[in-house]
Amino acid sequence: MDLEAGVYRVNRRRGFILGDGLISTYVDGGGASRVIAEDLRELSFLRDQESPLLTALAGGFVQREVAPGELIAAVGAPVEALHIIAFGRAEKRATGQYGEDALLAVLGDGDFFDAGAWVRGEAVPYQVKAVTPCTVLSLDRRVLTELADREPALRAGLDAFAADGQGPADREHPISLTSGHNGEPQLPETFVDYEENPREYELSIAQTVLKVHTRVSDIYNSSIDQVQAQLRLTTEALRERQEWEMLNNPGYGLLHNIVPGQRVHTRTGAPTPDDMDELLTRVWKQPAFFLAHPRAIAAFGRECTRRGVPPQIVELFGSPFMTWRGVPLLPSDKLDLKGSDSAPGTTNILLMRVGEAQQGVVGLRPAKVPDEVEPGLSVRAMGVDRQAITSYLATCYFSTAALVDDAIAVLQNVEVSNYHDYS
Repeated sequence: MDLEAGVYRVNRRRGFILGDGLISTYVDGGGASRVIAEDLRELSFLRDQESPLLTALAGGFVQREVAPGELIAAVGAPVEALHIIAFGRAEKRATGQYGEDALLAVLGDGDFFDAGAWVRGEAVPYQVKAVTPCTVLSLDRRVLTELADREPALRAGLDAFAADGQGPADREHPISLTSGHNGEPQLPETFVDYEENPREYELSIAQTVLKVHTRVSDIYNSSIDQVQAQLRLTTEALRERQEWEMLNNPGYGLLHNIVPGQRVHTRTGAPTPDDMDELLTRVWKQPAFFLAHPRAIAAFGRECTRRGVPPQIVELFGSPFMTWRGVPLLPSDKLDLKGSDSAPGTTNILLMRVGEAQQGVVGLRPAKVPDEVEPGLSVRAMGVDRQAITSYLATCYFSTAALVDDAIAVLQNVEVSNYHDYS
């Protein structure tokens, strides 16, 4: 989208969002996992509590190691502790309508359960079982009640949470409607309640100064224009940096602006067709493309080959691309690949809807900048200094925005080092 000014405002219906929906942990000097106290504000009833109280709660968590296949929480048992998965992967399962075993969710690092049942002392209708070795941090309900007896503000927050039945996270204010009526009933009156302070995306910037000695441009331009060649390489580097920032910038980067309900964990680590289908359920309205690291696309291809469901290929931009359910997988090596040479790497796979008309993800750039050589990118000559070096200022303006929450979703903790042998 071309902006006449340097700011783009996104008006959304008023809602409640509590960060990334995860409680972060760290490993202290003694090798023990600890809860980051301030991140306990992910629990809505702790959002406005004082830091000393959060520190006291964080200090009450007890660490335990859970082996694969071991139950972390049993179905029907009263929830006496809040559990946080500091490391590992677990499955939340329940009995379906017809008695079958049903997978409700895959839990990973930072996920917690079950805050509502923990506050009210209720039982849960599901079980949580470790799939991999897990480090679990648990806070006994007794610690919470003792603190609530001493802290009126905490007691008030707990009472409000228990009465509400669920936390206020990720819910929009309703629009009153009626339908299916007969006669002439009194129709409801309503309005759309927007956020009081809508987010404004300012254009970000990437810059560098290219220096070229005048003698190079004077006498070595016979077959190749040296200045143009170096400017081309410089602008390509700026575009690479732009791509990285649009994905990973902690302020406006897409990976940091995905709400908890749009985050999915892999079931087994490697990206399977089931995982991609689950991602499609999050962005089911006009999904445009998946975005993945090339090694993640290769890993997905191996899983499809193993199942005997090779994905179809389409041609885009003059090159062949793998698809799933008709949605192409576009590669980007700017999606970070975590890990090392000695450990399997993990990454993320994005799925998004794009375009302002579709209420999707949009890229932002200025409509026009002085000395523009490409859309949103300018090169300005800065003159020649006393050392006969000519300087050129290369500037790239850009940003990105997701217009609504369900415009983008992410498959997290995708392992790319799983290979199969075939007889």
